[in-house]
Amino acid sequence: MVGLFVLGIVMIYEAVIGLELHIQLATESKLFSSSSASFGAEVNTHVNEIDLGYPGVLPVLNERALEYAVLFGLALGSQINPNAFFMRKNYFYPDLPKGYQISQLADAIILGGLVDLPEFERQVRINRGQLEEDAGKSVHDAFTDRTGIDLNRAGVPLIELVSEPDMRSAAEAVAYMRKIHHLVRYLGISDGNMQEGSFRCDANVSIREKGSEVYNARVELKNINSFRFVEQAIELEIERQIDVVENGGTVEQETRLFDPDKMETRTMRSKEEANDYRYFPDPDLLPLQLSAEWIEQIRQNLPELPHLREQRYAEQYALDKDSLRFLVQDKATAQYFEEALNAGAEARTAAIWMQSELVKLLPEGQGFADCLLNPNQFAVLLARVADNTLSANAAKKLLPELWGNADISVDALIDTKGLRQVNDDGQLQQWAEEVLAANPDQVAAYKGGQVKMLGYLVGQVLKKSQGKANPKSVNELLQKLLA
Repeated sequence: MVGLFVLGIVMIYEAVIGLELHIQLATESKLFSSSSASFGAEVNTHVNEIDLGYPGVLPVLNERALEYAVLFGLALGSQINPNAFFMRKNYFYPDLPKGYQISQLADAIILGGLVDLPEFERQVRINRGQLEEDAGKSVHDAFTDRTGIDLNRAGVPLIELVSEPDMRSAAEAVAYMRKIHHLVRYLGISDGNMQEGSFRCDANVSIREKGSEVYNARVELKNINSFRFVEQAIELEIERQIDVVENGGTVEQETRLFDPDKMETRTMRSKEEANDYRYFPDPDLLPLQLSAEWIEQIRQNLPELPHLREQRYAEQYALDKDSLRFLVQDKATAQYFEEALNAGAEARTAAIWMQSELVKLLPEGQGFADCLLNPNQFAVLLARVADNTLSANAAKKLLPELWGNADISVDALIDTKGLRQVNDDGQLQQWAEEVLAANPDQVAAYKGGQVKMLGYLVGQVLKKSQGKANPKSVNELLQKLLA
C-alpha cells in the first residue's frame, strides 16, 4: 500500500507511522535478578523474590544485558548515553507484581541514530532505545472461568526501540521492522523469535492531510507478533481512520488490538501519556557511569555489519542480489561462506551450493550455526566437481555421507564409492559408439532435426558408464560423432 490515500475529490491523506519494537535480549538471567531468562519452562518456575517485588529486596543490573544494549546502539550509529538511569513506570496490572516496571525514558542508554530504507528512499530516525524489564504474561486459555498469570517472563531484559514517526506506509514500517530484526539476530543479542514473543511491535498510526506538518491524534496498535500482521493491522487502521474523518468524526487517541481472524482493530483502552505512569528515578538503582574506554572496547567487538559485508561481497565476488541477501542473513551463514573460501572454494559456486543443497540438510528452523558439513570438506568437494573428478550429481549424493563426519577424506570417499569420473577419451568414445549403434532410431531423429534426442543419448552413455562418464565431455563427443 502506498503512503498517500485519495478520497472523494479533494482530500488527500498521508499516514504517519512510528514503531516501538520490544527486543528480548538473549541473556541467561533476567535484567535485575538471577532467575533464568530462558523460554519454555513450566509456568512460574523462573521466578524469585526480586521478580516478585518482595519487600527489602534490591535489583542488581545484568552486565551482559548492558553490553548488548551498547553493542546494539553502536551498530545503529546511535549515541551511547554514559549516564543513563532507570525509572519506575508505575501502573497496576496482574502480570506486573511490583506495581511498576523498571524502564528508561528521555535519559535512555541509546539516543538517536538512523535506519536507512533505500528501497523507499526513506531514513527513519531513532528517538531512543531504552533498557527495561519485561512484564509477565496473562494466560487466558488455561481456565474456562478465570485468567492465569505466568511470571516467568517478568524481569526478562528488553530493549524498547522507539522510532520517530517517519514512516508513511505499512510497507515501510515492515521494511524497517525487518531491518532491525535482521540486525539483532546478526549481532547475536536476540533470537528474534516472534512466535515466542522475543520480538514484538507496537505501532503508532495517525493520518493527516498531505502537506501538513501537524501530528494528529495517534492510535497505538499493541503487541503484534508477525511481519504480516503488522502490515495488515496498519493498513486496516489507516483505512479506519480515513473513514472516521470522511464521515465527519474525530480520531480518538487510544490503544487498539488487532484481530487477524476478523481482520479488524478494536478498542482496548484509552492511550496513556508519560505523566499517567508517574515516572520517577528508581531509588534502588544508581545512574550508570560508563567510561569511554569501556564503550570503545565494546565497539571493537562489533562484527562487520550486514550492509557493509554485502557491499564487500558484491565488489569482491560479483555475486547476484539473491546470493548476497542469503549470505548476510546472519553472521553464521557469512562465516561459513568465508571459511569455505579460505579453504579454496570458488565464491559463486559456494554461494549457489549453500543456497540450493546445504540448506536442504539443515534441520527445520536451524541455520548455518548448526551446519554439520565441515567447510574444508565442502571446499574440497566443490573443487572435485570443478576439476571433473566428480559429477555434480555424484557430489550431491556424497553430502549426506560427509554430514557430521569431519574426519572423512572427500577423495577417499569418492574412491570408496567408485564415483571418480572417467575422462579417458578412448573409453568415452567406446561407450558413445556402443550407444549410437544401439539406438539407430534416436540417431536418425536427431539428424532429422529433433535436437532433444541428444539429451536422451547422453543419458544412455551415462547409464552405460554407471555415472562415471563426464557429462560435459560426453555431450561434446556425441555432437562430434553425430555431425
